[in-house]
Amino acid sequence: MEELKEMLLQLDFSPLLISLKTGVAATVFSFFLGIFAARKAVQAPPKVKAVLDGLLTLPMVLPPTVAGFFLLLIFGTRRPVGAWLQDSFEIKVVQSWAGCVLAATVIAFPLMYRNARAAFEQIDANLVYAARTLGMPEWKIFWRVVLPAAGPGVIAGTVLTFARALGEYGATSMLAGNIPGKTGTISQKIAMVIQDGDYQTAGVWVVLVLVPAFLIIILMNLALHRKQKHIKRW
Repeated sequence: MEELKEMLLQLDFSPLLISLKTGVAATVFSFFLGIFAARKAVQAPPKVKAVLDGLLTLPMVLPPTVAGFFLLLIFGTRRPVGAWLQDSFEIKVVQSWAGCVLAATVIAFPLMYRNARAAFEQIDANLVYAARTLGMPEWKIFWRVVLPAAGPGVIAGTVLTFARALGEYGATSMLAGNIPGKTGTISQKIAMVIQDGDYQTAGVWVVLVLVPAFLIIILMNLALHRKQKHIKRW
């Protein structure tokens, strides 16, 4: 017990803080992009929707290292996009915290998009038609009628997106690297200490990432319960 206490006192918590910051930033980006993409996909014709859905869901089925490879091809400092960002805005994606956020966003985005799209597809169209007869503009209908009605699905997508971004490893390692105190996330730290054979330290880090993940799932269930408590159970 004393040995564990001493280990915790000597532990560098920067990987956990970097992972939390990355998870929050990636969730914010994925939330707005996912809702926007889900709305467009629902309104698109069937053929366009099939292609769009396939492209937006692709990062979820690809190995994260493959997604990281494509991100390197796009945002590498010797590539047109990466060079333009660095020269015009002094934004360096590779080997930076911005790379962590970008990789986590790309990998976690499909979860937000799929949940939001499924929630939008379950909304009763009569609600939208009724709002239109009252003269509400489309943007107000979306934020006042559609989004609240799709609340449980949107909440589930947001929470799952954060959980996925928190534990992202493959694409982040390829794009942002593992720089201690800068891009070294908790997943990278676990992999590194396991490679060194330090299973005890790895176990401590695993617990540190399991606890917030478990709390996230509990909070998601509680939020969904509050949204659905008026629904009669069978």
